[in-house]
Amino acid sequence: MRGVVSPKLENFLEQVNAAIRDAKANNITFTPEQTRINLNNLSALIPQGPEIALVKKERLNVQGRDVPVTIYNPDPERKLPVLIHYHGGGHMCGSVELYDPISRNLANICQCIVICVEYRLAPEHPYPAGINDCQQVLIRYKELLTDMVYGEQVYIIGDSAGGAICTTLSQQSLSNADIKIDKQILIYPSVDYTMSSKSMNENGHGFLLEQDKIKWYFEQYFQESSTNQEFVRTASPLYGTFSTCMPPTLIFTGGCDPLKDEGIAYGRSLENAGVEVENVHFKGMIHAYMLLHSLVAEECQQTYQSIAKFLSTT
Repeated sequence: MRGVVSPKLENFLEQVNAAIRDAKANNITFTPEQTRINLNNLSALIPQGPEIALVKKERLNVQGRDVPVTIYNPDPERKLPVLIHYHGGGHMCGSVELYDPISRNLANICQCIVICVEYRLAPEHPYPAGINDCQQVLIRYKELLTDMVYGEQVYIIGDSAGGAICTTLSQQSLSNADIKIDKQILIYPSVDYTMSSKSMNENGHGFLLEQDKIKWYFEQYFQESSTNQEFVRTASPLYGTFSTCMPPTLIFTGGCDPLKDEGIAYGRSLENAGVEVENVHFKGMIHAYMLLHSLVAEECQQTYQSIAKFLSTT
């Protein structure tokens, strides 16, 4: 069933949908540059995050190249758990800078050392370049914290494409002993590159994230492999291996998100494998609502509080 959007988002969506109609009427095609600009424009709707005691930029050298990260430590005197943050953006947009307010809120509200990763993006760096960057940071994060005290717990969090990265790393942990994940948090995760869920059709128009745009994102990400359905299915975490050894998981979904059903299905597969799963569903929310904080502050705050509670529970 198609979602019914929150009244808080109606005016915003009217403007977005009018712009989409104008672009189509003028035969304006998608480009990486314009898509990145459009996503960055949402920064106007994200208030600056709280002051953090220590914010530090670092680089992890991986085979002769650097993976930039920003570290947010809300209390350098305390031994805090580590939360590695993988931003969203369809595997080709987004940045540490855009997600800075979210990283700050996570560090402050959850009382974690947050490491936000500037992983490589498509189409310049197609699948699996970004995943490889994120995997290296997860395995070697202690090298970035040599001048800090920190606890033994390490968590991962990601929204949309960042959720895809989290779920891929969780499945990789089953065969790679170097990957340790104590808990994962997924915010409207992208876990099915086949685009075959019912909500993809029901919510794929009129709710910011359009079905044709999703298809284009995946074409940039997988490039020539995007038409190989077997390859695309194999790359989809929803169709991967599930095991009781995977980390406890918190999943957020929105009722007006085309990715709603795949997030719910992923959680169900984890539960069937014996993994502890918590679900938080916002009936009237659209994809990327965390980037629309000024419009849906209550839902964003509830999201942060739910994450903090999930991470503080043993």
